[in-house]
Amino acid sequence: MAATQVKYFGTDGIRGKVGGAVINPAFALRLGHAAGQVLLAQAPRGHRPSVLIGKDTRISGYMLESALEAGLSAAGVDVVLAGPIPTPAVAYLTRALRLSAGIVISASHNPFDDNGIKFFSAQGSKFPDQTEQAIEAALDQPMGCTPSEGLGRVKRLDDAAGRYIEFCKASFPPDMDLNGLRIVVDAAHGAAYHIAPNVFRELGATVITIGCEPNGFNINEKVGATHPETLAEKVKEHRADLGVALDGDADRLQMVDASGRMYNGDELLYVVVRDRMTQGPVAGVAGTVMTNYAFERRMADLDVPFVRTSVGDKNVMQALQDKGWLFGGESSGHILCLDRHSTGDGVIAALQVMAAMRRSGKGLPALTSELHLLPQKLVNVKLQPDLEWESHPGLAAAYREVSATLQGRGRVLIRPSGTEPKLRLMVEADEEMLAVRCVDRLATSLA
Repeated sequence: MAATQVKYFGTDGIRGKVGGAVINPAFALRLGHAAGQVLLAQAPRGHRPSVLIGKDTRISGYMLESALEAGLSAAGVDVVLAGPIPTPAVAYLTRALRLSAGIVISASHNPFDDNGIKFFSAQGSKFPDQTEQAIEAALDQPMGCTPSEGLGRVKRLDDAAGRYIEFCKASFPPDMDLNGLRIVVDAAHGAAYHIAPNVFRELGATVITIGCEPNGFNINEKVGATHPETLAEKVKEHRADLGVALDGDADRLQMVDASGRMYNGDELLYVVVRDRMTQGPVAGVAGTVMTNYAFERRMADLDVPFVRTSVGDKNVMQALQDKGWLFGGESSGHILCLDRHSTGDGVIAALQVMAAMRRSGKGLPALTSELHLLPQKLVNVKLQPDLEWESHPGLAAAYREVSATLQGRGRVLIRPSGTEPKLRLMVEADEEMLAVRCVDRLATSLA
């Protein structure tokens, strides 16, 4: 069962190099048709499914959009084209318009020459594993075409951005505004370039923009949540109060305070959880194996249950659904506030942090003062196609050595990336230099 799941779908849909084995027009055509067949099989008798397609700003999005549209139409599924909008906007609009599914064409934080395809259910959450497996099974079958009278129709949703802007604003307390705040917004030249600045501006903030001029090739290039140092410089240059950095599809968030200090997903999730605790009990919080150990200890101090999952916001979501909890996230900046949205959303998460600041009258330094993150060092090592890292003797020896060194002082995590051909080596320790030495030891064992 697991083997079929990972044939094409990874931790965040299907992703790869444009023109490669899966991110090409022929595969996208077949994928659209296969997804359409599965949706038709799941639909009530006599009901024609409808699917929303959104994309980020990569040049390859036009090609993949057309191919998916053709495949879905050939299967007999109607299509609604939303144009460039954030991943969480597709989740919201799919649910709001009572559609059968949503498709996002994006490779998130990856370079422009990568792209990906991910699916949302009618409820606005990622497709369950069983549906992904059904699509993969349908991909193995010959592709056909429904008779002309049964072909799906295609239309454009011209006001997609405006609808989503209003949804984001509605997640902010109605008795609050952002008047007096000077905010730098970095949209990574991605899907939120025409949305995020307007959300904060319409709530009263003075907005300075960077990373809001996409050209099809510059998405995530030295801007956005994966390069928050650019935002930090701009916040100080413009003497702003805050900086907000999103990634290419705007489901990931990093923030910067007036001093240029960056706050990651663990810290921002902590701010949101503590704010919600002032309004009522929080049943529990989910993180991942990458969540800083200090966050787990702080939740224990507050008597808030905490669980870890594998990396991926889909896994965090599954844990929240299983336990009936509302809050979770990843250090990388995926933050789930299920009392506000059905999926992780960078803009809405930023608004929840700002609401906490407004409600408390405190800035980010004060709101995170009781969360002392342990130094955490992460190195990505490119995996050679023939490298069996799990049985690599040098890495195994280095792992034993590092684990012994960290006994009682930290932890080590080795895992393959779910979206790139890389091995992620992470070491967390109570001293930064110890973490650096240990992660270097692991990395050099693979050299």
